[in-house]
Amino acid sequence: MMIPAVLALVASFASPAYRARLPEDEVIYFVLPDRFENGDPSNDRGGLSGDRLTTGFDPTSKGFYNGGDLKGLTQRLGYIQDLGATAVWVAPVFKNKAVQGPPGEESAGYHGYWITDFTSVDPHFGTNADFKALVDAVHARGMKFYMDIVVNHTADVIQLAECKNQLDCPYRSVADYPYQRRGGVSGAPINPGFAGERDGGAANFARLKDPNYAYTVHVPDAEKDIKRPAWLNDPIYYHNRGNSTFSGESSTMGDFSSLDDVFTEHPRVVAGMIDIYCGWITRYGVDGFRIDTAQHVNPEFWQKFVPAMLKCARAKGIPNFHIFGEVATGEMDPAHTAVNTRVDKLPSVLDFSFGRAVIDVVAGVAGTDELAKMFRADPLYEGGARAALQLPTFLGNHDAGRFPMLMKLFGYKGGDDELLRRDMLGHAMLLTLRGVPTIYSGDEQGFVGKGGDQDARQDMFASKVASYNEDKLLGSNSTTAVANFNPQHPMYREIANLARIRTSHQALTRGLQLIRYSQDKPGLFAVSRFEPGTGREMLLLFNTSTSPVRQNVRVETRSTRFETLAGSCAPAASAPGTVAVDLPPLGYAVCNAR
Repeated sequence: MMIPAVLALVASFASPAYRARLPEDEVIYFVLPDRFENGDPSNDRGGLSGDRLTTGFDPTSKGFYNGGDLKGLTQRLGYIQDLGATAVWVAPVFKNKAVQGPPGEESAGYHGYWITDFTSVDPHFGTNADFKALVDAVHARGMKFYMDIVVNHTADVIQLAECKNQLDCPYRSVADYPYQRRGGVSGAPINPGFAGERDGGAANFARLKDPNYAYTVHVPDAEKDIKRPAWLNDPIYYHNRGNSTFSGESSTMGDFSSLDDVFTEHPRVVAGMIDIYCGWITRYGVDGFRIDTAQHVNPEFWQKFVPAMLKCARAKGIPNFHIFGEVATGEMDPAHTAVNTRVDKLPSVLDFSFGRAVIDVVAGVAGTDELAKMFRADPLYEGGARAALQLPTFLGNHDAGRFPMLMKLFGYKGGDDELLRRDMLGHAMLLTLRGVPTIYSGDEQGFVGKGGDQDARQDMFASKVASYNEDKLLGSNSTTAVANFNPQHPMYREIANLARIRTSHQALTRGLQLIRYSQDKPGLFAVSRFEPGTGREMLLLFNTSTSPVRQNVRVETRSTRFETLAGSCAPAASAPGTVAVDLPPLGYAVCNAR
């Protein structure tokens, strides 16, 4: 293992190459550190003593810390890089409230989204020094490191006295419970922060003196000073209106399942969050942020936060800092995500519409024109089709569930052998179509799962969780009861081959795409992508049906001969501007014009 000084030296030589890459040049690998590899069992309990309700550690439970950490992730970077990943996105590493939830419904902050200290690494994962060693090791390999950050909320610390169960605390609106209620405001009422009523000035918010305008706020004595930076302990910097219904004003002002919703309209909060996250860029040189629950924060916050982060990154020598927000939707609805690039001015967002379209199309429950419709909406994003190249695309995730499970959920009825072939077909689309492909750790080992959230967060190291271990993995006879870092797994090899093809051809990273063929039933989907500068064509062919496809597809007239990069391609055009396509059931081909 390299010593830190050597890692830093290697990183200094590698930095010009990886810093110059654009966001669309990457292949991202996403990791929940608790579920990846246990490099240091001494931190499993996070320095706490007692049972799992105190330490949060229970390796037999899917809802508690299982033992993975930053040292373990650092030790496995070779496995990730050999898969073809060029960037690592890691779930939040900040110190979390170890356990929360009402009696009998407790679970742990193993996932990283229940933050109490925004300045420190959670002791279950290691130390700030371990984090620096991880980032340095990633950079030493010429890879990029993306942090998962949270602005919308903190851990559930603030209690609303009128609610016995904080998970069942109804949202109270500004109209029914205005800020001046109970003497919460001295003098003129503050503007609540809606369109047409904006007043983000300090003088406006200085009139807000009391946080009890909607509920009676209570902070347990043991937790009055639990948050860092210390200003986050003041309830005045939270909305305190009860749980969001995820519609209307509650979408940005309500608690996300009782998590304390930060008052992101407040200028002190804006300045504080900018200071927090600029600090992580400055100290560690991270290459980008994935922003959790971005759509639940008011647009004005992002309009200030994003330019500040880009400025901070440039000052650190990071010219292509990538910021992408989570704007979750279960539908194929590009307008839902695009608005956050237009109004909020987020540089990019996770492409949930891509995931849903590929699930439906590859599962065989929708025609290939579903993909064509989705791509047709690319001009909706700020910056249009070129900006769409930077959208991180994915097939499944740690919240909704894994791709094979989602195909079954939305209509696939066949067996596991065919499901594996469809899994490979979906990853071929992910790694060749426009966007930044994002692999969820475990997908390359055939993980399936039974659902979303905890059911989709299997351990990569040998698991002791019974519900995980009873699942059969696609493409092997293994289970999660043993470690799964097998580079010979058919999904691993398929992804690695496709990733190499992608990263060695600019047509597949920076090239705009043109739909050549789609239809209203399972079958052929054909796309051309064009190498910037030369205009050289890359023809991508996918068959989503269980029957062979034989037909002609239009290409550029100068594309007369083709080399096969994957699958089987016609060696030459059958006539100027036409190529014969011959694909097996659920097959695909990547054809590079000469």
